[in-house]
Amino acid sequence: MKKLFALLMFTSLLFTACEGDQGPPGPPGEPGSIFVASAFEIEVDFTSANGYEIIEPYGFTVYPSDVVLVYISWEYDGQDIWRPLPQTAEFAEGTLVYNFDFTQDDVRLFLDGTINFGILGSEWTQDQYFRVVVVPADNVDGVDLSNLDAVMEAGGISAFEQK
Repeated sequence: MKKLFALLMFTSLLFTACEGDQGPPGPPGEPGSIFVASAFEIEVDFTSANGYEIIEPYGFTVYPSDVVLVYISWEYDGQDIWRPLPQTAEFAEGTLVYNFDFTQDDVRLFLDGTINFGILGSEWTQDQYFRVVVVPADNVDGVDLSNLDAVMEAGGISAFEQK
C-alpha cells in the first residue's frame, strides 16, 4: 500500500509540474480610470412657456443599468459649487425644488415645490447651469456621488460638452 501511495504521489507531482506552451496574449483592457462616464453641461431657462421644465436627449448610448446624476451650479461667495439634485430652496411663500428624472433616451430637468413659480426672480429661473453625468452602475461603489469632483476624477472626465 505504501508503494502504491508513493507511486501516486510521484505521478501527481509530475502532472502538476508540467507546463505547456504559453497561449496568445489577451486583448488590451480599457485604459485609465475606474469607469467610463459620459457627461454634458446645459444652460436652462425655466419659463411658463416651457412649463418650467426642459427635456434634453443625451446624444450617447445609455444602458438600463446606468446611473444618471445631475448637479446644479449653486453660487456661494462668488464661487461655483456643484450640488446634486434635487436641491431645495425655502421662501416665505413656499418651497422651490430643482429636480430631474430620466429615461434611457433623455433627462428632464424641472422645477417642483409649493411656490408659485411665476413670482420667482430671474436668479432662480434663468441661466441655470446643470451638469449631467451618466456612469455604469457596476462601478460606482466607493465613489462619493454627491461630490461632482470625485465623480469627475473617478470617471476620467476633464471637460463637459456644452449643449
